[in-house]
Amino acid sequence: MIRKLSHTCIYVLDQDRAKAFYTEKLGFAVRADVSMGGEFEGARAGFRWLTVGPADQPDVEIILADPRMGNDDASAEQIRALVAKGALGTGVMATDDVQKTYEELSARGVVFTQEPASRPYGVEAIFRDDSGNWFSLTQHTGDES
Repeated sequence: MIRKLSHTCIYVLDQDRAKAFYTEKLGFAVRADVSMGGEFEGARAGFRWLTVGPADQPDVEIILADPRMGNDDASAEQIRALVAKGALGTGVMATDDVQKTYEELSARGVVFTQEPASRPYGVEAIFRDDSGNWFSLTQHTGDES
């Protein structure tokens, strides 16, 4: 039986830039940064396994994946184009105070495409990472059950 989600994947255009963005701007912790060889069946000559996650949520790892990981060249280029275009919304990041977090992240250079606004489910702002992926930053209100 599945117990929980432990990893999720976000495709990024440059893993070094993404690592800096997620750690320095969002304040995430690096969970793993390992060069994997070609010993894995179907793997290319190798790939970099780079994961980060919120400091207060140690059991969650976000894989900052190069689009070539697990994909042929044509698919990797299609993924890169979608990421760069900003066509991929990758998730919701929760906070207790959207306005405060918005101000903190903006001061660190995070680009917001929507300022905090009231929604039926709480307060939300939208930001992009350095590759173009967008996220909802949400402060939930009311009954979440």
